[in-house]
Amino acid sequence: MALNINSLLIHGGIDGDETTGAVNVPIYQTSTYKQDGLGEDRGWEYSRTGNPTRAALEKLIADLENGKYGLAFASGLAAISTVLSLFESGDKLVVSDNIYGGTFRILDNVFKNFNITYEIVNTSDIEAVKAALTDEVKAVYIETPANPLLTITDIKAVSDVAHEKGKKVIVDNTFLTPYLQRPLNLGADIVVHSGTKYLGGHSDVVSGFIIVNDKETADRLYYLQNAIGGVLGPFDSFLMIRGIKTLGVRMDRHVENALKVAKHLESHSAVTKVYYPGLLSSPGYEVNKKQTDGPGAMISFELGDEYDVKKFFKGLKLVTLAESLGGVESLVCHPASMTHAAIPKEIRDEVGITEGLIRLSVGIENVNDIIEDIDSAIAFAKR
Repeated sequence: MALNINSLLIHGGIDGDETTGAVNVPIYQTSTYKQDGLGEDRGWEYSRTGNPTRAALEKLIADLENGKYGLAFASGLAAISTVLSLFESGDKLVVSDNIYGGTFRILDNVFKNFNITYEIVNTSDIEAVKAALTDEVKAVYIETPANPLLTITDIKAVSDVAHEKGKKVIVDNTFLTPYLQRPLNLGADIVVHSGTKYLGGHSDVVSGFIIVNDKETADRLYYLQNAIGGVLGPFDSFLMIRGIKTLGVRMDRHVENALKVAKHLESHSAVTKVYYPGLLSSPGYEVNKKQTDGPGAMISFELGDEYDVKKFFKGLKLVTLAESLGGVESLVCHPASMTHAAIPKEIRDEVGITEGLIRLSVGIENVNDIIEDIDSAIAFAKR
């Protein structure tokens, strides 16, 4: 029976426990497993290599992304690091020009030490992507919507161009989740997530995922997952399964609220620019509409010069100034000094991550309360 994604969120993966009839997958809080004799195990040996609770989660995320193989990690960056470990010295990646600062940091300060290099490209410009696909390039790494400027990249167009030249396409799908966007269906080869965000949804667990369809790639990733060891523990795997069950209802409210907040900000006299792919004024509106089931709930915006950004953050009462995003509560941050501080200022300035940029993760509170709090903070920030 083919399930709608709202049913798949609840019944996908390994549904319940056949041994006891428990409707939830148990937490197998164990590091090792009894073997019946030399070379005679019951499918499990050691929990870094495999754990039944984690396996249920890995099957679930694969099902949701319409993939064949899923892997769960202790963080989004552990997942990204494992993907980057597929490459060898001399390889090069084409990378979206505004991506999560942690991704840039590990490329620039870790993998560059192993002669795995990168080129920053506006991946929403297909001609720019084509021009960047030189022989040493092995993959294109994109976020769409990108963090923090919500730039939209046409996944199918990039995949078509990359595959013509024998390159892989990696997509960070954190902002939209498989509820709103499924990159493998659009031609991507590898999907990564920070499960800490919308998938978990309650700001109480850190996790990461990789999903692929190709068995050869999956086998290599499983080897790296076990060899590097940045795996998700059984209790956190349980929390992720629990969080994912409500992803649909949460994302529906997130998107509903975000669209109202974005339209309000766009009409606000103090706001000079709003970045949100759900607005008709967004350059990526049509592409995002074509390849997703919704624009997500991340908004970035800038205030006019007569407003003090630091005072804006001080003036908030309901919306919380904090790292991260995607929780049920509304969160706000200053990308230039927080999430993207690892990116050199000249690069931030070039792509538009200004000192005045504010990134808002719209939660599922009453939308009028969110808007009232933002308006009050803007008024407080007037110089």
